[in-house]
Amino acid sequence: MPGDPDIMEDGSGHSETPWRSVPLELHHPYSRFSDWKFKLFRVKSMEKAPLPGDSQPVGEQPQRGPPEACTSTPPEVAVEEGAGVSPGTPGSVMRLCLGGKTKESLESVGLRVDRKLQEIDTHMNHLRTLCRLCGTALHRVKGGPEREVQGELDESSRISLRRMGCKAKGWPEVILKVFKVDVAGDMETVHPPSFCHRCWKAAMRGGGFCCFSGTQLAQWTPHSALCHVCFPRKPSLQRKGRKRCQPSRGALHHLPRAKRLKSDLHTHSLVDNGRPWRAADQGPSSNAWPRPNLQKALWVRNVTRCKNVHLGADRLREDFPIDFVRAVTCQVCDHLLAEPLQSPCKHLFCRTCIQQYSRAVGQHCPACGLPCSPFDLVSPTKAFLGILNSVPLCCPKEGCGDPVPLGSFGTHCSSHQEEKEEEDQARKRQWQAYSNGYMPINKGGRPRQHLLSLTRRAQKHRLRDLKNQVKTFAEKEEGGDIKSVCLTLFLLALRAGNEHRQADELEAMMQGRGFGLHPAVCLAIRVNTFLSCSQYHKMYRTVKATSGRQIFQPLHTLRSVEKELLPGFHQFEWQPALKNVSSACNVGIIDGVAGWAASVDDAPVDTIARRFRYDAALVAALKDLEEDIMEGLKEHGLEDSECTGGFKVVVKESCDGMGDVSEKHGGGPCVPEKAVRFSFTVMSISVQVEGRQEAITIFQELKPNSELSCKPLCLMFVDESDHETLTAVLEPVVAERNAMRESRLILSVGGLPRFFRFQFRGTGYDEKMVREMEGLEASGSTYICTMCDSTRMEASKNMVLHTITRSHEENLERYEIWRTNPFSESVEELRDRVKGVSAKPFMETQPTLDALHCDIGNATEFYKIFQDEIGEVYLKGNPSREERRSWRSALDKQLRKKLKVKPVMRMNGNYARRLMTREAVEAVCELVPSEARREALKEVMELYLQMKPVWRASCPAKECPDQVCRYSFNSQRFAELLSTTFKYRYDGKITNYLHKTLAHVPEIIERDGSIGAWASEGNESGNKLFRRFRKMNARQSKSFELEDVLKHHWLYTSKYLQKFMEAHRNSAKALEATIDPVECQDDNDLVLDVTNSLNL
Repeated sequence: MPGDPDIMEDGSGHSETPWRSVPLELHHPYSRFSDWKFKLFRVKSMEKAPLPGDSQPVGEQPQRGPPEACTSTPPEVAVEEGAGVSPGTPGSVMRLCLGGKTKESLESVGLRVDRKLQEIDTHMNHLRTLCRLCGTALHRVKGGPEREVQGELDESSRISLRRMGCKAKGWPEVILKVFKVDVAGDMETVHPPSFCHRCWKAAMRGGGFCCFSGTQLAQWTPHSALCHVCFPRKPSLQRKGRKRCQPSRGALHHLPRAKRLKSDLHTHSLVDNGRPWRAADQGPSSNAWPRPNLQKALWVRNVTRCKNVHLGADRLREDFPIDFVRAVTCQVCDHLLAEPLQSPCKHLFCRTCIQQYSRAVGQHCPACGLPCSPFDLVSPTKAFLGILNSVPLCCPKEGCGDPVPLGSFGTHCSSHQEEKEEEDQARKRQWQAYSNGYMPINKGGRPRQHLLSLTRRAQKHRLRDLKNQVKTFAEKEEGGDIKSVCLTLFLLALRAGNEHRQADELEAMMQGRGFGLHPAVCLAIRVNTFLSCSQYHKMYRTVKATSGRQIFQPLHTLRSVEKELLPGFHQFEWQPALKNVSSACNVGIIDGVAGWAASVDDAPVDTIARRFRYDAALVAALKDLEEDIMEGLKEHGLEDSECTGGFKVVVKESCDGMGDVSEKHGGGPCVPEKAVRFSFTVMSISVQVEGRQEAITIFQELKPNSELSCKPLCLMFVDESDHETLTAVLEPVVAERNAMRESRLILSVGGLPRFFRFQFRGTGYDEKMVREMEGLEASGSTYICTMCDSTRMEASKNMVLHTITRSHEENLERYEIWRTNPFSESVEELRDRVKGVSAKPFMETQPTLDALHCDIGNATEFYKIFQDEIGEVYLKGNPSREERRSWRSALDKQLRKKLKVKPVMRMNGNYARRLMTREAVEAVCELVPSEARREALKEVMELYLQMKPVWRASCPAKECPDQVCRYSFNSQRFAELLSTTFKYRYDGKITNYLHKTLAHVPEIIERDGSIGAWASEGNESGNKLFRRFRKMNARQSKSFELEDVLKHHWLYTSKYLQKFMEAHRNSAKALEATIDPVECQDDNDLVLDVTNSLNL
């Protein structure tokens, strides 16, 4: 950073030539002597400004000399203690340096302020007129007001950024994200306090996350004698025809020494009005200072010695402006740039000149004096080199009036020499032919074909020599970058042919900006709109052909972004290392049935499975949440030193079958057309802070049941009821999960390595999947519940008073009893002992209630109750099948007439939500003949609607506290109605989900705090995504098809792409609300082009 004392000290003493032999203006302003002197000067500056009560000692005469050395005794001036000036207000630095006094009060009593402090005050006044980001003068930028860098967001900007997903509260956070500039440590003596309206528009277009415009950031340095803010350097070059005055040897012999010049530099520094301060005893005709330009010209000529090598500015063919001439000339030798190099401070020099200058004077910039090592010098941009090489020059040959570009000046001069040699050779051959009678004969043959009409092999053969020459040049000059050399040649050829549109696109592509969208935005558009490769490529070509600009990025650019977002890209480490898991980090999609023959007795493979490795997938999910983690730490004010206890990550696991996913396309082995997906969701991330007992939650998933937060881990073509195949595929996942529980992850987040421990909770399973994983009997078993040991008869007699008794460890013990039968019992006695465990549990699940399937199951039961009440089953015995069909038909017609609900073959979530409403009960009651039964139906539905929010809410204690308190009473009343009014249906039997709803909900809420947040709704919502992605990636091989589906489903859930997509969707609306439509007309046209292309 400029102004850093360490850097200032390190970059001061690299000169091999003694400083006394170097002219004044070439002195490095950041030398150790200058730094030390500036510190001492600040201390003495405060000593020169005495307090009001101080007086000069008697007998001490005031010094004579320059005004900065003169002091006088101040009169008695009353100054209030603590002037009330805060350090952040303008002018506070001046008051602090003057001991609480202002410049006006001191000058009013005849005192003179130290000239150094006046320069700092002037420097700060100049800074207040410039933009902090781009360095442009604020009065030149029109269209809106400037804004404070350290200020809070104004109302309109805050609302606009919030629409695009940015939660920043102040401008420092927005500037850090958009321009990658940390303004938190700005100093008012170094950095401007405001930024312009143009930079504000760039921040708003990027949505507070990125910058879509090529804003060139300014570099700010502390004030010095050669400050480019206060004293803009005058151009050292004039128009052609300038005569240089060479000083005589006597003048060079009597040059003042470096130490004398350095002190005079401070004496003659500029002040507020831009004029040099002259001492009182110096007259206008004083000869103490020689002319600096003559001194520099003589000294540089002796150092570089490039007069006979480089071209002078007098070769320019036209009368260019002085600013343009200065831009294409070397800042060291004043010649036209030859092999230009650019310093970090954006100054240009010839390669040989800056190298000789650095060896002679020191490693700093000759123009501004900032530290500049040879390793910091880079080649200028391709656009500038194209302009430089196209500058027209005059040919040195007499009679040749052609304008010669600077890039081809050497070739042009060589052509004249070759023409002369050819003329000599032609004369010689003519003389030989004349003398020998020889005449050349044309042997004929087919004409030479054009390069583009040849095959690729023939093109390589013809361009072989050129390719070797380019390769040699690239290895020698450009570090082996052959691509840049070829693109530059192509760019120059386009410029020479006046094909500027294609040249601009090529140049934009070479500089990495371009007219188009960010690759991440293009990837987000492709994934969210379910475009296949061919569809996206067609859209890319169509938009490029119609608009003439490359708005969308090609497919190979999108694939490079995919690699960064998919598992297997980031480096990580486990301590201790995971058991039976490879330590490799770059592991992508793997085969889910690897090792099948060794695990299932050489059974043939009748399934296809693809998955990510569990630890690599968790690492990719955490890196995707890196920005949210850092924002959480910042919101809670936690420093890195306080987070030594590590982070705790709670992961929800989900697994469910997707039913029939058969498609007509695809080949390969004969596999089941039913699929199962295993996924996980990062629910929360907390950190244990030293000195606090409770952990602080820094991230909480706001939408835990959304398909955007449910990340797929494994996809397989298998029936969910196939216990053996499901066990074989998911067994490696279980092993990896158990190994991660006993270890901790070391991952770089926010630039620092951090520790993560994981807690896995398998709650996203429906009852069928829970029974498969825990080895329990099917849903129609006598043992009705997966959380307690009660039978169906016990649950119907006692509907409310039950507790959770089952666990994974207990199921494993009961399976061993079932397998060994240690007590030699009969089948019925053994089954009663193990409470329905009939297979080996292979995955641990959390005893809980799945809210989504609970609603569907209860809605199915109410649908049957409605049919029974319509047919008055409580008065009849066993109704026939035809009667039940008639009741169902009447119910469907009534619901379709009143609620516009179409009948379904199988109950689903949408139908269940429409059925379990008060409007549905009112419609059904019109078909129920008895008034008492109608009231009973309404009361049962009302009780159910009061209990439903308790297990559906993500946080019941906040969303429905009254229903939580009344849940026990409502469940008792609900059970009483079922056992009395509807006894004909619940006499000795009850459904599984009704039992869990009445018996276990309060206990689960007390243990976990929520049921709805841990449901499997996110995994169920991903079923439609599987079908969409399978159609999107239709391929001949189902194996590759499954890999593409898994990859794009993972990208669909990426938070990184979601933010880009949200910013892209809302950018047009935000621009219309915040920016003048006249100013952003071009940007709106771009957005319209993109929108139209998506509708192709």
